[in-house]
Amino acid sequence: MLTETKTVEVEPTLQQQKKEVAKEKRALLLRRIWANKLLVIGGAIIILITLVALAAPVITQFTPYDLEATNRLKPPSAEHWFGTDNFGRDIFSRVVYGARVSLAVGLSVAFITGFLGLFIGMYSSYYRILDHVLMRVADGLMAFPSILLAIAIMAVMGPKPANVVLAIVIVETPVVARIVRSSALVVKEQTFIEAAKAQGASSWRIIWQHMAPNVLTPLIVQVTYVFSVSMIIEAALSFLGAGIPAPEPSWGNILYDGKSVIQTAWWMTVFPGLFLLLAVLGSNLLGDGIRDLIDPHSNKAKK
Repeated sequence: MLTETKTVEVEPTLQQQKKEVAKEKRALLLRRIWANKLLVIGGAIIILITLVALAAPVITQFTPYDLEATNRLKPPSAEHWFGTDNFGRDIFSRVVYGARVSLAVGLSVAFITGFLGLFIGMYSSYYRILDHVLMRVADGLMAFPSILLAIAIMAVMGPKPANVVLAIVIVETPVVARIVRSSALVVKEQTFIEAAKAQGASSWRIIWQHMAPNVLTPLIVQVTYVFSVSMIIEAALSFLGAGIPAPEPSWGNILYDGKSVIQTAWWMTVFPGLFLLLAVLGSNLLGDGIRDLIDPHSNKAKK
């Protein structure tokens, strides 16, 4: 009876200790996040732009398609915060709705590229035959400048939002795959991988349960970089007329419309350019912050 009583008393104590340890870990993680200025600032910028894009119908009294010839090229005012373009459309509404396009393209490309890059990079690092084939294809794609390759792909497929995403995915996937492959090759030579092989673990188990978790840090950082690069490429394609087709709002389209009147209507290029700058800056800061959070050694190395 005495032994049973002791067992009953110990179990709640162990459970309570586990809860306290978990609570302390969460508190420590929150402190590390708040202490990471890059992560906080970058995350705040991206969240703010996302909220503005989602709340576009609420915070704008005009749609991005409203034409009003009598109000063309009006400077910023209380009615039109960012002025109007050469068709009388409200620049603020077009910039805010254009944020939806840029964020959607960036997120789509980052997600698809991250998945394909992880898949290609992991199997290339593990199987030499696949490595020779896939990496030579990647080298061929990386031989062309990103924007030129994207323009060539769009010229073949035509200017559509889905084609913009596909073109940027084709351009950026080889870079992500190479980064994943180089990290996986280092992990592959570790002792615990040799031990897993000696125990008879399958290739699938070794690749996805032992190697893949150890390449997530460089993958996540690269995906945030792809997110910002995708927005720049999308804006460049739209600016050149090979991206999001008019009259759909896009930061690149607005910049294209404003280039011919930049001396008389500066607001048509300044405001969409500032939003694009903030989005790219926030994404890069967020990526650096995530890297420092996941891999503290990188932060110590800089110090």
